[in-house]
Amino acid sequence: MAGRLLAQRVGWLADLVGAMADQVIAQRWTDACLAQLAGGVGPDGRVLPGKGWVALRRLGWGAVAPVGVVVSDRVRRVAEEEAARALRLSTSRRLVVVALLSTWPRNPAQRTDQEWSTLRRSLPDGVDSATIRNRTRQITAWVTRCDRLPVDMCELEAAPGVARQVSLAAADRQLVRVQRVDDRMVRVWVQLPVCPLPGSYADWVWHALTVRVPATMPGTPTVCTPTLRPAVDGVRVDLPWRVDHIPSTLMGHTRAVGADWGVNTLLTGTFADSDGSGGSSLRAMGGPLRFDATGVSSKFVRLRRHREQLNTKIDHLTRLVQGRPAAAVPDPALLTKLMRLRTEHETVCARIRHLNRALAWSAARWLVDHATTADATVIYLEDLTTLEARSGSRSLNRRLSGAVRGQVSTAVHHLATKAGVAVVRVPARGTSSCCPRCGATVRHVKAPDRLVAGYRWTTCGCGLSADRDHAAAQRIAARGLANQTRTRRDPTTGGGIIRTAIDAPIHPHRPRRRKKTPGAAAPSRPRRDRRKNGPTRQQVRPATFRCSPLLPSRRQTPAPADSPQAVTGKRPAGRLPQETHPGLQVPTTIPTRPHRVRGALLGHGFHHLVHATPVPTAKRPNR
Repeated sequence: MAGRLLAQRVGWLADLVGAMADQVIAQRWTDACLAQLAGGVGPDGRVLPGKGWVALRRLGWGAVAPVGVVVSDRVRRVAEEEAARALRLSTSRRLVVVALLSTWPRNPAQRTDQEWSTLRRSLPDGVDSATIRNRTRQITAWVTRCDRLPVDMCELEAAPGVARQVSLAAADRQLVRVQRVDDRMVRVWVQLPVCPLPGSYADWVWHALTVRVPATMPGTPTVCTPTLRPAVDGVRVDLPWRVDHIPSTLMGHTRAVGADWGVNTLLTGTFADSDGSGGSSLRAMGGPLRFDATGVSSKFVRLRRHREQLNTKIDHLTRLVQGRPAAAVPDPALLTKLMRLRTEHETVCARIRHLNRALAWSAARWLVDHATTADATVIYLEDLTTLEARSGSRSLNRRLSGAVRGQVSTAVHHLATKAGVAVVRVPARGTSSCCPRCGATVRHVKAPDRLVAGYRWTTCGCGLSADRDHAAAQRIAARGLANQTRTRRDPTTGGGIIRTAIDAPIHPHRPRRRKKTPGAAAPSRPRRDRRKNGPTRQQVRPATFRCSPLLPSRRQTPAPADSPQAVTGKRPAGRLPQETHPGLQVPTTIPTRPHRVRGALLGHGFHHLVHATPVPTAKRPNR
């Protein structure tokens, strides 16, 4: 079957599911219903099950098909599952809003210490500062607009909608069947409507979707029920699979990788070792690991500027079209131009999304490869929920808002879990402003030889002089290794998280010197005779001596005796090009070479504008 026809029929099913789910959400979008769902107990006193559609039916909140439309009970299950997921996500936001409304201060922008203490006691465990700040701004905007506090969250914000998708995990074999053809092909059988509003069961027909699994998927796992997403020219199939997995341990690590986020240098990492005594002896191992995406960031800036220009033109033309009288005939040229601009705007947005995704997964693969090569068992990242683009210039805030940190974090969790490496988030406050060795406030300068205010280099009174991101990465790794007992499992990502941390100093690694064996004489080279009681002895060069690529000196290559002389005129100043080897002409100028970052590999990764520290091919020995 053609891809467009199949996408059209999957879209009809997604629209039916979305209409029924939106109806359930609109009916139950009250504070009492959300409190009942958050309580986890049904009207009969039994605990609500984990499956969303079963929980809604036990509460009596089942979905109803539109009038005149015939759907099976399995389609209603899919709609109820979508509605249950949206409502359950709203229960956590409801608890935060209730705590903020019950402790609303006189000046929410500047709470006192007592007001903060009261608010923290009212909030549920695990709420970060970014969530408090965002919900406070939302309530403040409502107060400014309506001149009063909202009654509850259901008045503060509208009912959420569901995505245009079909989650077949809530159905059974009467609606969907999954067949494993071979190691690289899966066939999905699903009942789809042949018209937008099916009036009988005869309008539902079985369709087969052949899915080619990627090569990264192993050949033995169990394939689960997929989720269908209609697109313009086909159907996107989210095909999950299940493998046996043992969660990685969160404590007892002795070697870690600390990674710091940056603006131009997307990731800067470093290795750190611990003797397992709770942070009393931490050592930084090796130099910095850099994933520099400056060139890609410049491309992002150009694409974002192009997108904003297109958006401005679209808004201008839309106002022109809407400003015409209703009886007037629309201008065909104006509508054609508007449609062309919208198509180009969608294309630019798609390019930004694809480039973001490629950059994120490339950086995550680079970081996990370095961790596995160095036998590190944990990766420490900064907590993204505590980062915000504020107190900066407009250009800096725009660059931070378009960063791919969230996608990189998700990709690192996914790849590290497959590799058996734990991922733990640590607090981000103070990682760049304090010294990793003594903990004092550092000074940021432009360069080690330019001690003026800047961004790139970090100096401290204890003798520290290092790259800013490298010093921050050392502090992140030390903060994670020293607070392993404070690590808790994050229910959202499955990794670890450290809410509060106590910093410990980390010292540079100094290789141990070999001890001399008593009685064993060290091999020594013959000493050179430097006495001046006679003529200087002639130095004997080895037979394999090769000249440098620069012009040879006159002592090294004398001019031949039978060289042709110029008949008339004078030659330019300087020596004539001479040969150092038969048939090899020495160039008169030094060949130009492209600039490469020291210790980095140009083009390593998905993009030729990315500079990344190469991953060693062989594992490093345990030190």
